[in-house]
Amino acid sequence: MRNIIADTRRSREWSQQRLADELGVSRQTIISIERGKFDPSLPLAFRLSAVFERPIEELFFPEAPDPA
Repeated sequence: MRNIIADTRRSREWSQQRLADELGVSRQTIISIERGKFDPSLPLAFRLSAVFERPIEELFFPEAPDPA
């Protein structure tokens, strides 16, 4: 799953640690989400949506299918 978490975080001039603190998760979790290595749980996705005041659909996008 692709996302714009890093861009959204940077637009607020927040560090990864600040976002992690806001969400009650580790900085490593934020790093993994931003790099697309970890898809957040639904409750965490809702918390990200609330913190950024944006719908989940504006933060996360499905991966484009590989051409056959």
